[in-house]
Amino acid sequence: MIRIADEVRESRAVVALETTLVAHGFPPGEGVEVALESERQVRAAGAVPATIGVLDGEIVVGLTADELSRFTSDARKVGPRDLAVAAAQGVVGATTVGGTLAVARAAGIRWLGTGGLGGVHRGFPDPPDISADLAQLARTPALVVSAGVKSLLDVPATAELLESLGVPTLGFRTDTLPLFYAAAGGPPVSARVESAAEATQVAQLHWELGGGGLLLGRPPDEPLDDVEPLIEAALRAARAEHVTGQAVTPFVLAYLHRESGGRTERANRDLIAQNARLAGEVAVA
Repeated sequence: MIRIADEVRESRAVVALETTLVAHGFPPGEGVEVALESERQVRAAGAVPATIGVLDGEIVVGLTADELSRFTSDARKVGPRDLAVAAAQGVVGATTVGGTLAVARAAGIRWLGTGGLGGVHRGFPDPPDISADLAQLARTPALVVSAGVKSLLDVPATAELLESLGVPTLGFRTDTLPLFYAAAGGPPVSARVESAAEATQVAQLHWELGGGGLLLGRPPDEPLDDVEPLIEAALRAARAEHVTGQAVTPFVLAYLHRESGGRTERANRDLIAQNARLAGEVAVA
């Protein structure tokens, strides 16, 4: 059921990449280029990219460019619980961070690059929504490089839950967890690291002690510090239109991209590429 590309199978430095960003994170047709740029950044660091998704009854680890083009907005969003169903039913399944981690665990991949981690939704327990990313990260021996936690979430509550789950939150040359678009203002990280090699050393020791996943937060190079009012407006719009569950993130992203005149979309593209590059450097280290 799992098809692993030869290049991925033969490499010791592999970075897993999700496909939800391709299908649901950007306007139609633009997600593929974001994915390909992430792959280019991983290769530039000396590692091998393994973009993961479900196609034609298989879970594919290492999608080709032609296969990536099939991940349109019609693709099913696939978390850890959905992988087997999506494969059995033969649908196109775009993996979330949690879904990608589940496949990475089965394939023996230790590194993952993404935009932002899912977490506790604002207003919890109304709605009673916590991303499956967190539980999957806690039980998967992998390090996720991201721009922190998605800014549309309750970041302090998510950081608290990560602590309860035993997941180290590392700050890449920062003492606080990045807030996706914004570089500062998040909760304190559990430790600061100054290099890819140091992050790798921490991860390896964590795994030797029987630990699961780690989060490495990388601040965006060009942060946007004025997005919070737009996020609040986007969440109000989502509630007004009764958008819930897995549909919230793509709705909010589309709202932000539209209302910011494309600034958040450009920032999103950049930080995803930056995180992929750092994930590649960590994998090589």
